[in-house]
Formats: sequence, structure tokens, C-alpha cells
Amino acid sequence: MGFLYMGLQACVDWSGTWARKEAQSCRASPYSQRQFRVLVRDQSTLALILLFGRSSTMIKKLIYLVCFLGVAALAGVAQAETLSPDDASIKDNLCLWLRRPEVNYDADSGVWTDLSGRGHDAVAVGEIEAWGVTYVGPTLAFGSNPTVFDHPFGIVKFTGEIDDLMRAANLNEGSGLTELTILAVYKDYNYDESNRSITRPLGFGSISGEGENMGDNFNLANDVSIRKDNGSIGGATATHPEDTFFIRAARMDSSRIDQWFNADGTLEHVHTASGSSYTTSTDNFYLGDLRAGNSTTIGGSFSRTDIEIAEVIVYNRVLTEAQIEGLSEWLQTHVGISAGEGYPFAFGPDPRDGVMLLDTWANLSWRAGDFAVSHDVYIGDNFDDVNDGAEGTFQGNQNTTLVTVGFPGFAYPDGLVPGSTYYWRIDEVNEADPNSPWKGPVWSFWIQPSKAYDPVPPDNAELVATDASLSWTAGFGAKLHTVYFDESFDDVNNAAEGLPQGTATYDPGPLELAKTYYWRVDEFDIIDTYKGTVWSFTTEGAVANPDPSNGAVDVKQTQILTWSPSVFAASHEVYFGSDKDAVKNADISSPEYKGTRSLGSESYDPGMLEWDSTYYWRIDEVNNTNPDSPWTGILWNFTTANFLVVDDFESYNDLDPADPESNRIFNAWIDGYDDPANGSLVGYDTPPFAEQTIVHGGNQSMPLYYDNSVGYSEATLTLTYPRDWTENGVNTLRIWFRGNSDNAAETLYVALNGNAIVTNDNPDAAQVTTWTEWTIDLQAFADQGVNLANVNTISLGLGNRNNPLAGGSGTMYFDDIRLYPPPPEPTP
Repeated sequence: MGFLYMGLQACVDWSGTWARKEAQSCRASPYSQRQFRVLVRDQSTLALILLFGRSSTMIKKLIYLVCFLGVAALAGVAQAETLSPDDASIKDNLCLWLRRPEVNYDADSGVWTDLSGRGHDAVAVGEIEAWGVTYVGPTLAFGSNPTVFDHPFGIVKFTGEIDDLMRAANLNEGSGLTELTILAVYKDYNYDESNRSITRPLGFGSISGEGENMGDNFNLANDVSIRKDNGSIGGATATHPEDTFFIRAARMDSSRIDQWFNADGTLEHVHTASGSSYTTSTDNFYLGDLRAGNSTTIGGSFSRTDIEIAEVIVYNRVLTEAQIEGLSEWLQTHVGISAGEGYPFAFGPDPRDGVMLLDTWANLSWRAGDFAVSHDVYIGDNFDDVNDGAEGTFQGNQNTTLVTVGFPGFAYPDGLVPGSTYYWRIDEVNEADPNSPWKGPVWSFWIQPSKAYDPVPPDNAELVATDASLSWTAGFGAKLHTVYFDESFDDVNNAAEGLPQGTATYDPGPLELAKTYYWRVDEFDIIDTYKGTVWSFTTEGAVANPDPSNGAVDVKQTQILTWSPSVFAASHEVYFGSDKDAVKNADISSPEYKGTRSLGSESYDPGMLEWDSTYYWRIDEVNNTNPDSPWTGILWNFTTANFLVVDDFESYNDLDPADPESNRIFNAWIDGYDDPANGSLVGYDTPPFAEQTIVHGGNQSMPLYYDNSVGYSEATLTLTYPRDWTENGVNTLRIWFRGNSDNAAETLYVALNGNAIVTNDNPDAAQVTTWTEWTIDLQAFADQGVNLANVNTISLGLGNRNNPLAGGSGTMYFDDIRLYPPPPEPTP
């Protein structure tokens, strides 16, 4: 078994594909780690796996593994010297250097500090008057790609559905460029497939950022072209990596453009184009989707891609290919750390965190922290146990960065169980360092289940076409599939005989409108049969669009239930209760039956609901002229909140005021439209009146424009419920808000009953560019004489309400105004 263990530890890649592996010994070598990289390849069929019989209760494997490795060092291959971006040979032309956003990016102000020494900070673009759009800054997150980079790193994330864009202005002192070199570490994903090629993550000039066509720009596009002079310069020999961090380099002089990619640890030249008079008409540099459009004008006409950027380096001259290679080498080892620092934690798990594996054994490997001498390994099937290092999860300390599970002699010697999730953690150890051990994150993977899964249509799907075909993902090792299909749950659940088939698809034939169907797939793997879950779907024309949506959480306690009628309905039977089975099986004689609603009255008020409780409801459609009536509806559910919702802004609509269902946001939140002393305006001038892109939760938030040239600005909501701000012991008001870096700094306040005012502690709250929770102890209002059992109004405002002074203007966003009780006492 020792020989087997050593072979497994040495074997880097089972499949025979090439894999890059850094030699462990080079960490102690005086030479560059990069010069000691080796390529390891499985040289032949490396293992003989003898599978003996299995029973239905136990998998028995006897596996003999011999791993013979061929290791070829990259001797004699010339490599570029590592080159720092601020090396003396190129520093004079360094005009932008954005890195380590977790240190250098201030999400509140939307500023990413430039480290070039030129002061060219990248800032949120702000308002573009030509479009009436305000571009905010990105959010902060983290990323990694151990294939290319030695360390995880901070990133700024530009979200495709949000108007977020950054500008670093005047990189060439206000003049266009005739030479430039750009290097960037980024990735993008969630493409709009019809327009993905025009996604432009960064570059000089931006239609979005300037509010007009810039003409002579230089944008790095996703089709690997350079979007130049409002056209495309193509001819690349590579495709853009998908959803993975990589290094992209581009340079331009007056007659030539070149591009390079480093997506696997090696810089590759991928594009050359020759021409004349290559210049840019602007030296403003942009980050984000430079042609994503915006929420009010272009919208879906262009791509709406998610983009994550870790580092950007820009020079105002052409660098040599050797210099670009040296910068690429430097980025591989330095993205995520500063000079002299190291990353102490294990990272880069393989398999990736959260993935599904297709076998009952696995090799787990990782990238070692910079100071690790050995590694403590924890593996288990419970997250908390692995996270806490509970008994039975510690697998030992080892010097190598690979461990095997699911083989005799290792953790889970009888094999990993299909359908199960496993967790693992690596703590890095160096007894000579007082900070050791460095506890690692808990990673996970799961094993393909034996049962069929991922049905199409999804379970409980609605509005399914009447000519739909069914498909699913086969279970682990499945060879044959038996499909049961019917209109009755019980008939499908109890079915025992069927015709096996070899494909994971099924054609049920023409389906009826407004009908619910049930189906089940049993999997057979030559030895055992695995009974499948009963799935269901409902065809188009049925009752649909429940509000709250099926499975919704944090629903307010005064929720009105609504739905869309089926094509056959003349009336609706409503069933509602807290017992799932009782509601599912109820008929008109059951207490869960809540009466009939006529066609056109698709709503039901269940009254005051309990806190933090799950409710079930069903709508049966009735038409006495149709012999198929009634049609039993889908069982829906929702869970109420453990807090009170003052306003979540979800109920507002754009209906005409003459419509009895009209509920426009500015008719509820009364602003300064008719009050010349109040500078506020709620909502937008044209539908949608509520904000539907910059939201904290749900689908809408409240935009509030303020103009304090008149002294102050506020909007007021008259409360119907909740007015008793002592219910269930609530003692805290929480308000989510977001501003803009271009806003005037005005005091943010909230007022109850028109006179009790609490101000935000941050004098620059209006300039905060990320969603921020404002927590207020209700005692602060009680101390000003408010009867918390009878709160009539709540106002949100900016300025000094009691002593109005002329000030500035801006736009704020508010969402999820809630009341919370004290947290529960900890369990002893």
C-alpha cells in the first residue's frame, strides 16, 4: 500500500492531458520558481483497476495502481526576465497602475487609487447628462486561477445589469495617444450571446462613458478584436477565454497592433494587424463593459456582461515583446500580493469548490501557501465537522499537496457515496512561524447521484408548451431508464412496471392545455434499480404567476395573494393553510377552503399572518360548462419574515391613476412636487417610476432626487401597517440606502410622526456608492416623545429640517425598510 500511496502522490494528471505543476523543491532553490516549472504527463495507461462484484448494499473495489511519470524540465528554453511594472526601464511611461483593489479600492467613494505616481485614479463615471444615467462604481470581491497565478486576489466586479463604469482621465495629459501598451488581469461571463462579441472590458474611449460615439477609441473586445475608430480590427488566432482569469496584453503604434494572451501560464501572441495612422482621440481610460448601454437608453441593444478585473497596467508607449513577457511573468507571481508579502493559505483546490464528480473516488490537490512546510488535511461529510476539525475528520499531516479519497487505504475506503457531498480543508503548517497553522477555507465536492436528476422541464415548472419533450441527467452508472408518466401523482409514484430505454429523453406526445402532469424516471446500472423522484409540471393556460412567488421567503405579514387565471376558468376555488398535506388534499368541505373568487378577482387576503411561518395555498380553476372542471392547482408555499416590513417598495406599479389597482410610488411617498420649500422628487418622470436596476432586495427600490437649494428635501409615507412599532418586541429600525459619489454631501435623516428626527452618523452618507444598512435604536425616537405603539408617518430626507440651509443636489436610493426584534438569547 505504501507503493500505491507514493504513486498516487506523484501522479499529477490521470487522464493523459498535459498539466503544469510547480516543483516543490524550487521553493528552497536560489533560482526562479518559474525556471523550475515542469510539465508532467501520464506516459501510458498508468493503472489497472480490477472491479469485482458489487452487492446492493456495498461497493467492493480492489484497485492496484502503478503510476509511472515522465518529467521533462524546461531546460535550455529561454525565458523572459521578470519585470516589475515600475522598473526604471519603463517607469517613465507608466501612466496607470490599478492593483490590489481589496487595499486600493474604496467602494464607498468609488475610487481605485492609481499606483503609477501620476495621480490618475479610476473613479465611478457618475452622471452622463446626454443619457440621464448615473454610472456607479463596481463592487469588491475575490478571485483566483491557480493555473496562471500563484495567489488568490481581490477584484472589482462590474455587474451586467447595473450601470457601473469607471474612468481614469487624462492619462496622456489630455492628448490622444499614438503609442500605448495595456496589460490587464480580468475575466468576464454571463454573456448576452447575441452581442457577446462587442463586450469591451477596458480601453481608451467609451460610448457609455462619454454619452456619445468617441470615434478614435482603443477597446479590447471579446471577439479578440480591437474596437478601433468605431470599427473592428480582427484577425486573431485565438478565442477569448470563458469565465476564467487570464492576462491580456495589447500594444499599438502608428502602424501596427499586437495582442497576447496568457491563459495557461505561457504568454501566447494571438493577434497582429497592420495599418496606418493608428491613434486615439481621447486619453480617458475606462473599466467595465464600455459598450453595455444603460438602463434607460440603449438597454438590451448591447451586451450586458459581468466583468471582474484584478489588475490594469497602462503605458503611453510601445513596449518590446520581451518587456511584455517579463510583465506577464511578474503578474503571475504578484497579483494579489505586495512586494515582500506572501500568501500563507492553501488555495486553488482541484477539483474546484462545489463541483460534481462523476466517480466514487477522487484525487484532491491544492496550491500550497507561501510559508507552508507541511499540510494538515481534514475531510468529512459534514461542513461544521470539517470546519471545526471534529474527531474523525483529521486525516493527518503530510508534505505533499495531493490526497486521495474513496480507495482502500485512504479516507472512505469503500468508495464515495453517489449523491453525497464531501467537505475538505487544508491548514498550512510551519512550526518555525508563530502564526502557524494557517486555517484554510472549507471546500466541497459532491458525487453524481444514482437517481435521475436535473429534469427538463424543471420540477413544478409552469407554462410548459403542449408539445414539450422531457429529458433528464442520467444517474451514476445508469445504463437503462424507465419512464412513468401520468396525470395522477399516486399512479406515477406507485407504478412498478415499465419499458426500459437507453436514452435520457422521453416524448409524452401532445399535451393538454392547463393540465398538471407527473413523471418519474427509474435508473438501472446493471446491478441495482434506483427509484426516481416524482416530478411535475403544468402546461400553458393553467393558473400561474403566484404572488408571492412559490418558495418566497421574508414575506410580509399582511401579504395579499394574487395569481393569473387559466384559459378555462370561470371562477377560482381558494385553499390556504399552514399544513402542507391538508392544503394539498383539501376540498370544498375542508377548513382550508376559503371560498370562491369570480373571474377578474384573482386575489385573496388571508389576514394577519404569523411571523416566521410557512403557509401553503392552492387555486383550483372552475368552469361548470366544461366536463374536465375543476382543475386542481399547484401547491404553492411562502414563508413570512421574522421582522416587520415598513416598505420593501415591491407593491408599487405604473398603472394609470384611474385604474383601481394603481399604486404609483410618488402617490404613496409624498415629495416636494407641490411644495416649493421641499426640494425632493420621488420616482422617475416616465415608467417604470420605481428604480428596477439599483436594488438591494427584490425587484424595486425608491429613487429620491434632492435639491437643497431650497433648504431641505424629504419624502413622507403615511403608514397603514405597521403602525405599532412595539409588535413582537421590535426595537430596531433598519434602512438600506445608497448614494452616488457625485452627490452633494448632505445630512441624511429619518423622521417619525413629522418631528422626531435621527440623523445618520456619516456626514458623507449621500456619497456612499454601495448599499449600506442604517441601524437605528427605536429608543432614539421614544426619547423625543414618539409613542412607538402609534407611529403615523415616516420621512426620509437630506439637509437640516429644523434649520434649512441652501445646499447641493443628488439622487439617493432606498430599499428594505424593516423593524427587527432583539436577537434571540444564545442557547447555553
